Amino acid sequence: MESTVMEREQSGAAKTDERAGKYLVFQLASEEFGIRVLKVREIMGVQDITAVPQTPSYVKGVINLRGKVIPVVDLRLKFSLPEAEYTQRTCIIVVQVVGEAGPMLMGIVVDGVAEVANLAAADIEDTPAFTTAGEKSYLLGMAKVKGKVKILLDIDQALGNQELHSLEGLTGNR
Repeated sequence: MESTVMEREQSGAAKTDERAGKYLVFQLASEEFGIRVLKVREIMGVQDITAVPQTPSYVKGVINLRGKVIPVVDLRLKFSLPEAEYTQRTCIIVVQVVGEAGPMLMGIVVDGVAEVANLAAADIEDTPAFTTAGEKSYLLGMAKVKGKVKILLDIDQALGNQELHSLEGLTGNR
């Protein structure tokens, strides 16, 4: 019986260690979120976004990034937060996500970028179980930094494979 408890503790520790590393921290409303720096390709100010008809409301459209057309998702709307006017701090984070057809670039609109944080395993706790059985969570964990909680996102899961598949059709580029 003791070995089972130790195995569970060790597997939990391995999971925490896997989540440690560098995260780009950004704001949405009054909350701070983090995504792995390795997923980030570029950070830019908001530019002209070409709307695409018959897409979900959180898909703002597409932008031309050095000759590549990439879809842009407003994370506020995706996470059911109230829509807000874009400001000087609003930016687009270009991330590489993995869809069914392989990796693709996508822009996510956020309220502002705060910092790059190097998170140790001790800073990260498991997320409370919010999801139903069988549903894969887009939350990697909760980081405690300087008395504040930062929500760590698995951006591939947050944008959802089914949605990525439909957005891949917008661009034809991967």
